[in-house]
Amino acid sequence: MTPGIVKQWKESAHAKAGVDCYSCHKADPKDPATFDHYGQKIAVIVTPNYCGGCHAKEEDQFEKSHHALAAKFIGSLDNTLGEIVEGGPAAVNGCRQCHGSEVKYLGDGKFDPDTWPNSGIGRVNPDGSRGSCAACHGRHGFSSAVARDPENCGKCHLGPDHPQIEIYNESKHGIQYHANKDKMHLDSKSWVVGKDYSAAPTCATCHMSATSNQPATHDVGDRISYTLRPAITIHLDNWEKKRAAMQDVCSNCHASGWVENFYKQYEGTITLYNEKFAKPAKSIMDKLYAAGKLTPTPFDEKIEWTYYELWHHAGRRARMGTSMMGPDYTQWHGFFEVAQIFYTEFIPEAERLLPGVTTDVMNSDYHKWTKASPRSSCSSKSTSTRSVTSSSSACACFPA
Repeated sequence: MTPGIVKQWKESAHAKAGVDCYSCHKADPKDPATFDHYGQKIAVIVTPNYCGGCHAKEEDQFEKSHHALAAKFIGSLDNTLGEIVEGGPAAVNGCRQCHGSEVKYLGDGKFDPDTWPNSGIGRVNPDGSRGSCAACHGRHGFSSAVARDPENCGKCHLGPDHPQIEIYNESKHGIQYHANKDKMHLDSKSWVVGKDYSAAPTCATCHMSATSNQPATHDVGDRISYTLRPAITIHLDNWEKKRAAMQDVCSNCHASGWVENFYKQYEGTITLYNEKFAKPAKSIMDKLYAAGKLTPTPFDEKIEWTYYELWHHAGRRARMGTSMMGPDYTQWHGFFEVAQIFYTEFIPEAERLLPGVTTDVMNSDYHKWTKASPRSSCSSKSTSTRSVTSSSSACACFPA
């Protein structure tokens, strides 16, 4: 009845190893989402619990990962937007298809259509497990090559608030990959960077796959030292160990001095974003709430939308662009829009709500440029592209 599925399976590594349909779909007695099929009890959803029967290490790593917890976005500001402000179907067909939904089984092989179909990475399954291996490996081929291809990650990691695939494609890493995909050996059983391939890194190379010094991992956070998701960037637990693991990956193609200097540039960007924009904006919002100028209901005042876009969209793009070496996302899609929103929308809106609330922030050294003339703000940094002419009162940056 489903020849496409059968053909995918026949061409898979599972089929070659003698792993048939029943090997994966044989129901666990504790799984409620099952049905009788020709005398056998069949699991409708092959969850990580089932995959763990053969892939225990991978299941354990995945279970500890941020991917497995992705459905926790339910109750967050993002979910409030999807479920309430926009409307339920927007979340069912949007947010939950990446983050995952809590799948509700109705019996006799049928599911609540508000929760299924769903292949979200943090899906909460009827058997109590979290996640979907198929989100990355695909049904029913369960291919390593698919999981290693950046386009696979781009199903979820794209768009205005987390444009990792766009940043990757802009970066030299992405350019090298697309030019040399035929040299990547994506379907190789052994896939060690520097040994089995060297043309380019993919998302999997940096975040999951093996090097000569460390094994592959299904915990995508094992090599991430900062979290760039929240309004203010913070280090993750054990960040030094995680950074060392990522730098080990970098060292397969880059000299140690290059890697060290990249991280200094990266940290400079994080400090700039946190100290100049993120912390001041949050302090202003806190004061507005404390003064009773904003209700506890999210998104019912304009400044809440402005603040959300400042950190959740432009702020993330600026930070993520730097972390993945996408200069246009750092600058024009990132810090330019952070500055534009901060100075032309957020600060004026805050002042209208509570006059004087921004005074301390705008008097800091970071923002004193707003009180200086164009000439004085630029003259100390005169270069061939940023200069002040002696024959005119106008600055080259801000022509008369």
